[in-house]
Parts: sequence; C-alpha cells; structure tokens
Amino acid sequence: MRAYALAIAGLICLCCATAAQAQSKLTYTLGPEDVLSISVWKDEALTREVVVRPDGKISFPLIGEINVNGRSVNDVQAEIQKRMDEFAPGAPVSVMAFKILSPKIYIVGKVGRPGMYVMFERMTVMQALALAGGFTPFSSTGDILILRDVNGKQQYLNFDYDAVAKGKRLEQNILLERGDTIVVP
Repeated sequence: MRAYALAIAGLICLCCATAAQAQSKLTYTLGPEDVLSISVWKDEALTREVVVRPDGKISFPLIGEINVNGRSVNDVQAEIQKRMDEFAPGAPVSVMAFKILSPKIYIVGKVGRPGMYVMFERMTVMQALALAGGFTPFSSTGDILILRDVNGKQQYLNFDYDAVAKGKRLEQNILLERGDTIVVP
C-alpha cells in the first residue's frame, strides 16, 4: 500500500513538472516592435506606451533603459517595479503587452502572397504556407527550406510539402519561430 501511495505521489509530481514546463514554453516573450503600456499608479506623467526598439530595449522616465528582448511581461514588470521603488516607494507598476508585433516570419518564393507575416499564435509550416496563399503553378513543393537563426548561425531545415500532405514525414511540419524564413523554390 505504501509503495502504491509513493507511486501516485511520484506521478503527481511528474505531471506538475510537465505542466510547468509546458506553461513556460507558452509564455510570450517580448521582441522588437512590440508595444508595452506601462503605468505607475496615481502618476499620469509615468503612464505611457513604449515601443521595443530594434536593439530590444525600452526607455522609461526616471529609470532609463531596460533590455526587454526575450523576456516575459511579468519579468519586465518586476524589474520596472524594483527600479521605480527608488523614486516612488510602494507605488504599484502595471505593464501590459499592448500590441504584439514582433513574432514575424517571412515567406518568399513561388507562393501566392510572399511577404512578412505576424504570428499571432503558434503556427506550423503548413499553416504559414496556407496563409501565404498556397503555391504558384511552377513551385517545387518537395524542396522547401526553412531558414532559422540559431545562436547567431544560419541553419536550414528541409520541408517536403508533398510528403506531409500525404501524411508522411509529419515531423517536418514544425512550429515556426520568430524570424524564420520559408523559401519556396
């Protein structure tokens, strides 16, 4: 009986850890061109919208620059709160993602509507290709490439639309990441 109770407790811990990992992967991280709404309670002069610059930083009165690139809204709020406590002790700080504009992907080549697209939710390669209007008559759908920057190095991933459309090689239908470029020859 005791072994059974320990096994159940272990499963519960494993489920909680897995749920926490899944939640951390779903937490939105800020990037260039996102717009934040920041306000300090009862201070109109410290209420404004700020745009994340291309270098990943924002500027805010009294506290200067903060690097927000790749950070969650809650993390940024905690840092601003900490820095503001020096100037307005105990004044609550609110930070909200007002406009989400940084998770962009690019689709180039022989598709109906090549261009830049903002990912408002998680998106696979197949979904992105549908968003781009499908293929033109002379597309080479078996030789699609996904270009991805990984730690400053360009990496490419193969995507065979014909195979995925037939239910094969489904592992190629990956979730896209900010900055990915799909090349349809």
